[in-house]
Amino acid sequence: MNQHQKKTLLQIRFQIFKQNRSAWISLLLFGFLFLFSSCAEILANDKPLILKYDGSYYFPVFKQYPETIFGGTLESNTDYKDPFVIKSIRTKGWMIWPPVHYSFLTVNKQGDRTFPSPPSSENWLGTDSGGRDVFAQILYGLRLSILFGCLLSITTVVIGVIIGAFMGYHGGKIDMIGQRIMEIWGGFPVSYLIMMLSSFIIPSFLVLLGIMLLFSWIGQANLVRYEFLQARKHSYVLSAKALGVPDGVIIFRHILPNALVTTMSFLPFMLAGSITTLTSLDFLGFGLPADAPALGEILAQGKNNLFAPWIGLSGFGVLALILVLLLFVGEGLRDAFDPQLNKTSF
Repeated sequence: MNQHQKKTLLQIRFQIFKQNRSAWISLLLFGFLFLFSSCAEILANDKPLILKYDGSYYFPVFKQYPETIFGGTLESNTDYKDPFVIKSIRTKGWMIWPPVHYSFLTVNKQGDRTFPSPPSSENWLGTDSGGRDVFAQILYGLRLSILFGCLLSITTVVIGVIIGAFMGYHGGKIDMIGQRIMEIWGGFPVSYLIMMLSSFIIPSFLVLLGIMLLFSWIGQANLVRYEFLQARKHSYVLSAKALGVPDGVIIFRHILPNALVTTMSFLPFMLAGSITTLTSLDFLGFGLPADAPALGEILAQGKNNLFAPWIGLSGFGVLALILVLLLFVGEGLRDAFDPQLNKTSF
């Protein structure tokens, strides 16, 4: 297949995907939500975006400033919600705040209220039992969940493709030994292992990613292995071997592009599974640290505060929306990479 034919095939697959309106709209919405959550510090923060004081401009969102710069007496970082600081800055300048004046850890100390408090103009989705803004927690938690899912899915694909391709291409004893190792390795209960490790180590973002990555590649390796076992018997592969073509060229140029079709179709489902797993661990209390934004923590807050339905409904609504969008995207990719549909499209 020459370069022109490859481009044509990619264009056909893109057109098939785009014709599936639910998949195309879901991809656009998911991209918008990811970009929206990526701007979390600009949209929800307890620091001004920009302020002018005594003729100078400052950017508290990107840099910490001591209180002494704004007329205070402390060398510590400035609390921009302190009435003294607010009055001092407004006397000699001005501040521009984000739409939401709270970060995911900021406690609403203004007024005499009980927590959790219902949605208001100040807290769009209310506050949790600790007085933290629910909207800010969801915004930061959504970004963290998507980044975690993307990193886990991509690294899973890379490791799974390498191991599966090696086993499937060589076959024989290498394939048999690899299968036995994967069967034993895949028998470990990942969730219980994380729960045990969390009893004596702090499960940070990278620790959770590493532990889940140790086991998540097995399913991907099996898929790629199956594709390589089939492709290695095809006439074009046998002919290439007979002509002395290097194994690396056969793997990367002739077999791998076809094997990646299945991988691309399953990628959105892998991403959805990664987000769900992280949310489940956070919900059970074995996920990220308490000071990290997490959708699972929102769901746990909703379970523990049934009299404050805005917490649980907000967390469940966002998680359900993300999973539904990824489901539609996965179905669209599956149709776009379907060999039968591609043949009828030529």
